[in-house]
Amino acid sequence: MIERNYLFPGVIEMNYQSRRRMGVNVYLIDGVKEYVLLDVGFLDELTDVLELTRLMGFSLSACKMVIASHADVDHAQGLARAREILKCPVVAHPRSVEPLEQGDEILTYARIDAQGIQIPMPRCKVDRTIDEGEIIQVGDRSLEVWSTPGHTAGQLAFRMGDLLFSGDNIFRDGCVGVIDAHHGSSLVDFVASLKRIRCSDVRFLLPSHGPIFRKDDALLDATIARLESYMHMADFGTCAVDWPLLDQWEEELAQGKNDF
Repeated sequence: MIERNYLFPGVIEMNYQSRRRMGVNVYLIDGVKEYVLLDVGFLDELTDVLELTRLMGFSLSACKMVIASHADVDHAQGLARAREILKCPVVAHPRSVEPLEQGDEILTYARIDAQGIQIPMPRCKVDRTIDEGEIIQVGDRSLEVWSTPGHTAGQLAFRMGDLLFSGDNIFRDGCVGVIDAHHGSSLVDFVASLKRIRCSDVRFLLPSHGPIFRKDDALLDATIARLESYMHMADFGTCAVDWPLLDQWEEELAQGKNDF
């Protein structure tokens, strides 16, 4: 048995525990007699995640559920195998059910033809759906479910006291999860989710990628402002709300302006 490295009471993260970068952040919420895994990562990482869980003295049979923060392949490729081994329910937002159960390569970001990316995405049964405001009890610990769409329609975050398991909403450098129309991203929803995090009184953000960090309102303000600007830029195609330049040009055409 190896020593457990609790980052906060009841919270273990597998990259920190193993002291190496394994990929997506995998959180184990320890409720003493039971625990929950938040995401499991790629299939080839699952063996290491489960072995690490066992080496820390957790019984695999004590896993209450595996939660998919959203349906992306880097978070969920190992879900079906985890469900098979752990014999526990897989839980996700209603908007994540279809891409997970159908193994949708486009919505899960497993297939990007233009870049020659093709990653197998095994189908996984979702046993239970969770949505905004629900409480997940893990022993004596409670996770409050937040629906935080934007990166994907089914993106979830989870509040536990002054901690927020913040998914792909925001990272320590101010970056956010991929914004892509084929992926089902919504800039309007993304900004609303970030504003919700900004206005909350949580103290620490525990993202799905990269280091845990203290909530930084200035960082969030800058990220929100950047994404708000994206709403009005042709760079973001159908994710943008409008392109003001064309309205301006239409007025110039009507006025016969050609002073370039």
